[in-house]
Amino acid sequence: MGTEWNAYDASKMSAGKAYGQALAEIAEKDERIVALTADLAKSTNTGIFGNKFPDRMFNVGIAEQNLFGMAAGMAKVGFIPFASSFATFVSMRACEQIRTDICYQNLNVKIIATHGGLSFGTAGSTHHCIEDFAIMRSMPNMTVVIPCDAYECSRAIKDCVKVNGPFYLRVGRGMEPLLHTGEDNFEFEIGKAMKLKDGNDVTIIAVGVPVRDALIAALELEKQGVSAQVINMHTLKPIDEKAILDAAVKTRRIVTVEEASIIGGLGDAVASVLAQSGKRCVLTKIGIPDEFSPIGKPEDLYALYKLSSQGIMEKVMEIMGKEIEEDNWEDED
Repeated sequence: MGTEWNAYDASKMSAGKAYGQALAEIAEKDERIVALTADLAKSTNTGIFGNKFPDRMFNVGIAEQNLFGMAAGMAKVGFIPFASSFATFVSMRACEQIRTDICYQNLNVKIIATHGGLSFGTAGSTHHCIEDFAIMRSMPNMTVVIPCDAYECSRAIKDCVKVNGPFYLRVGRGMEPLLHTGEDNFEFEIGKAMKLKDGNDVTIIAVGVPVRDALIAALELEKQGVSAQVINMHTLKPIDEKAILDAAVKTRRIVTVEEASIIGGLGDAVASVLAQSGKRCVLTKIGIPDEFSPIGKPEDLYALYKLSSQGIMEKVMEIMGKEIEEDNWEDED
């Protein structure tokens, strides 16, 4: 199956399937790549890799702590392990192993977390992973990337092997809509934000699946006379500080959008950059507030938490009504 796939088939696939296919593709050229699963090969799409390279696929059973302990050991002897499970289990059940076994030793383990955010909505609040942004970006040596669709996921998987050290990549459950039209139709660089639309009045900085809705919202706002620029902050760590500060200077109004808790995630990362810069800016964070999200279909939960294009538009109009104190940055570096 892997040999017949190419990036343009991503229009028929979820980001998770794009991960499985891209992993099988890069493994053809690098025998150091191995895959590990906690009895979720089908759900995480690592089974695609396993079908092609059965001798390089390891199922540890329902034991996420063992999953990452084994991945650490494999990395110590020169392999490049891709360890996959649901985002809730990755970021919380195996948090200590990722911190101590992998990050503390700065090992070259690629952690692929599926079913992230609210994508597993009907499975209940226990399976809604809204804490992983805060947890993973706090880990020393960790790179954190959240692609917005299947094409971006494929690019991130191929590029993550160039980054030596712990790497966390989060995708949804599947059936997420596409933003890009092809794998080669956009510039992608880990650590560098992607400007999708220019604008002068307000900046929407989004990450993951909500990026598409942020762009839709900006295009609709344009019709109402609001010029909104849209930035895809696919790399949460290291975050693109220049893109944030440029946005602050240009629009002085920023709305962050993330399918995660607003405590410790993208919004807080942007706020930290702004606070340390000394530049004044009005900031609104869209995400999951300080609560456990209810059970429901992902699209209903997105609407509830203003992650839909309509919700983003509403929040942008609110921030447009806030006054900004005059400031003079001409003498600042």
